Amino acid sequence: MLTDSVLTVRELQMTFPGGREGLRRRPGVKAVDGLSFDVRAGETLGLVGESGCGKSTTGRMLVRLLDPTGGRVEFQGQDITRLGQRELRPLRSRLQIIFQDPFASLNPRQTVQQIIAAPLRAQGVATAEIRREVRDLVRLVGLAPEHLERYPYQFSGGQAQRIGIARALATRPALVVADEPVSALDVSIQAQIVGLLERLQRELGVAYLFIAHDLAVVKHISHRVAVMYLGRIVEIGDKAQVYGDPAHPYTKALLSAVPLPDPAAERARERIVLLGDPPSPANPPSGCTFHPRCPQAQQICRTEAPLLQIAGPGRREVACHFPQNAAH
Repeated sequence: MLTDSVLTVRELQMTFPGGREGLRRRPGVKAVDGLSFDVRAGETLGLVGESGCGKSTTGRMLVRLLDPTGGRVEFQGQDITRLGQRELRPLRSRLQIIFQDPFASLNPRQTVQQIIAAPLRAQGVATAEIRREVRDLVRLVGLAPEHLERYPYQFSGGQAQRIGIARALATRPALVVADEPVSALDVSIQAQIVGLLERLQRELGVAYLFIAHDLAVVKHISHRVAVMYLGRIVEIGDKAQVYGDPAHPYTKALLSAVPLPDPAAERARERIVLLGDPPSPANPPSGCTFHPRCPQAQQICRTEAPLLQIAGPGRREVACHFPQNAAH
């Protein structure tokens, strides 16, 4: 049973400043609005939701590529929210990120050897040891030693993502934020990369925050799942609970759109069609931000924002005024 938290996030916020319209300044955009969750050592927490809900912004704040405007991020018991770059440097070896587009994240002028060696060199590892580590890493991710002198453009998308994974794992981190790591790949290659990440987790004990919009992929790789809507988590719990008995109407709607392998079951199940498009984070609705699209919304939903709280067994948390109605 995985219990120790490697990452603790409390009331995390990100507000991007508004621009100007003539002499007037537009209000800021609250992309992330008070997230709280933990990632346990050696587990995968899946973070899912529609495009624009703040998933990638969250991932970038966790590794301090973006500075939060509020809240707290603790990594292995240390508050890293406001550390300077010099103070962050020793932590970089234990906290890494894999990006969505492998080609955009790899320096096209560097060889594979140079790309994977970069984090080791930044940590002051000796040159001879770097050479050994890099050769071990390329084998670990399913590449060959002869690939070391090639450049990113000489690889397929799946191979390039393996290079990105090797770079992220070079310093043996405790946590890797995987930001849509398979969404740019063909379906068959997606399965290979997900399988690779699972194997590496078993062998190295690394924890993942796996960000994605594909619920089928998240179901395959995750131990727990957090569902995000308009900058907030609306449901979080063990995978079996969230997928088997969703308690928030937004989670139910997302899962109802995931294709089933059985044609008869696909035809027989209920499809939930949400009303309209997600609201703009620059002008979110009052109360529960999901209420304009929710088939169960009542008056309280329009005026009071629900808190994320335990609903039912297993410590699953739901931000809904009527979670039991949503679950049955």
